[in-house]
Amino acid sequence: MPSYTVTVATGSQWFAGTDDYVYLSLEGTVGCSERHLLDKPFYNDFERGAVDSYDVTVEEDLGEIQLIKIEKRKYWYQDDWYLKYITVKTPVGDYLEFPCYRWITDEKEIVLRDGRAKLPRDDKTQILKQHRRKELETRQKTYRWKEWHPGFPLSIDAHSHSDLPRDIQFDNEKGVDFILNYSKAMENLYVNRFMHMFQSSWSDFADFERIFVRISNTISEYVMQHWKEDFMFGYQFLNGCNPVLIRRCTEIPKKLPVTMDMVECSLERNLTLEEEVKQGNIFIVDYELLDGVDANKTDPCTIQHLAAPICLLYKNLENKIVPIAIQLGQNPGPDNPIFLPSDATYDWLLAKIWVRSSDFHIHQTVTHLLRTHLVSEVFSIAMFRQLPAVHPLFKLLVPHMRFTIAINTKAREQLICECGLFDKANATGGGGHVQMVQKAMKDLTYSSLCFPEEIKAKGMDSKEDIPYYYYRDDGIKVWEAIKSFAEDVIHIYYESDEVVCEDVELQAFIKDIYVYGMRGVKASGFPKMIRTREKLAEYLTVIIFTTSAQHAAVNFGQYDWCSWIPNAPPTMRRPPPTEKGTVTIEQIVESLPDRGRSCWHLGAVWALSQFQDNELFLGMYPDEHFVEKPVKEAMAKFRKNLDEIVNAITERNKNKKLPYYYLSPDRIPNSVAV
Repeated sequence: MPSYTVTVATGSQWFAGTDDYVYLSLEGTVGCSERHLLDKPFYNDFERGAVDSYDVTVEEDLGEIQLIKIEKRKYWYQDDWYLKYITVKTPVGDYLEFPCYRWITDEKEIVLRDGRAKLPRDDKTQILKQHRRKELETRQKTYRWKEWHPGFPLSIDAHSHSDLPRDIQFDNEKGVDFILNYSKAMENLYVNRFMHMFQSSWSDFADFERIFVRISNTISEYVMQHWKEDFMFGYQFLNGCNPVLIRRCTEIPKKLPVTMDMVECSLERNLTLEEEVKQGNIFIVDYELLDGVDANKTDPCTIQHLAAPICLLYKNLENKIVPIAIQLGQNPGPDNPIFLPSDATYDWLLAKIWVRSSDFHIHQTVTHLLRTHLVSEVFSIAMFRQLPAVHPLFKLLVPHMRFTIAINTKAREQLICECGLFDKANATGGGGHVQMVQKAMKDLTYSSLCFPEEIKAKGMDSKEDIPYYYYRDDGIKVWEAIKSFAEDVIHIYYESDEVVCEDVELQAFIKDIYVYGMRGVKASGFPKMIRTREKLAEYLTVIIFTTSAQHAAVNFGQYDWCSWIPNAPPTMRRPPPTEKGTVTIEQIVESLPDRGRSCWHLGAVWALSQFQDNELFLGMYPDEHFVEKPVKEAMAKFRKNLDEIVNAITERNKNKKLPYYYLSPDRIPNSVAV
């Protein structure tokens, strides 16, 4: 009688093994096997990290094996099992791989197809078509869209992390408990003794050093030493943790009535301000989105304030970007003066602090939360709903969706919810952050997520004109590497543009993102369907780049740039100054966060800047969803390209006091997971 050798691999996560009864049956083109018992309680099979083999004998040849059914029946208590993969050696010596990489929970069964990626058009038999359809029907019932706040991109329908499907939960929920992590961070940073000292001001700038962990030769230490300097202020717009706002100024806006007399002493080329603008030497950052946003009122003992500044910057003869004018409100007038480098020292310093505080708010809520976390969740939900596990694009994208829905659900549960941790230290807490996302949705466009296109649209694409914009330089390299990889995979499975058009699952995926993620807003520029391989490659690059590189660029530098509180105040306790010549050091310190809020802020930026345990970085694909040799060759080429980028960045950073490494591929996690 024919005999098949079945090898079963169990995951290495904690509690991945099982002591339950496990049954297996094979389904081929000409017959099905009986149900075979593989494991009984206490047989010590299917333990964590184990690879177990079994001989399955059948009465007659089954033909080509199409499906494997795995059933788990409870022995004593719920014992979830993480199945990595199954391989089958046929009677004629062929090997078939059946990837799983899923949890089998309760008394459930799963049906696996072999690992060869297939488009809908490739399935010829009814049994395979039916399996494909049933998988999506089940997923669409499990992964449901829900509106968390009006105007937001839709998110997963789950109230808490424990409500999520087991397959997308964290392996260890304690590891991503925000309350626990923030408290642990404050303890590790030795600042927990200050964490309850709300309303208690620091004495002076030096007093902030009592909660500053000084680690020599680091960016955070350099920031602490140089934060007052105009060079450091300007540099952060290029290579800090929010390097996405600066744009070349083509015309001085009427709402910022800067005159030549005001800035003449800052200009170095013997040109008028208008001529400097025409030559491309003037840049602008406008925080208009903050105008009208309600400040945090959750603590009646502390009045908190927001501003919506406009900052004008200048590229000097050393090619450094430095500030030359700051207006702290959107409407010009006698009570909204334009602050200048030539003003009194504390006037100018406080104006810059207000800009840094406003930048922090835009970074946290728009650049980070909306444009990486929430957008990545949209991609993830749409993928699970519309792409079956056998689809090549599911296999391509699933590593880049790892834990994204879980971290966002946990954030809605503890961090950005009403009375959440975000309210403790941030002036945009208490609902202001919700208003900001709602306002920012109008600028969330497809083209703004296309990295090279967005850089060009802001007039920041010239390396000759702006030579020290490492975020741009490294980002372009990573974008091109991802795009090349996506093109290689696409050309393996889509032989023509016509095949792209005919892929109903792909088109449903694209439509889900447009309708539910972008709320069907035509102005978003998100396509409703994709008709060419070229456009598909770009779209997939947007997804992978956003979930990996873009998130890394704006997340993992938070401790570097925001741990020195005066450089990134999460709240301001006095309103912006309305006249010049009155600011004192005491007023600045009283404006900055109190001791308690400073500590919560420090714990937050430390926790958010840490990589996950067992982090998987860009190009690392330990779960072998793809089994075909051409795709594995494409992955190897991708990793080679990424290694070259790592080497180039490492070489450039040598001996730099301010190295830029956030977009080095060996520091870019595959997905949004923190």
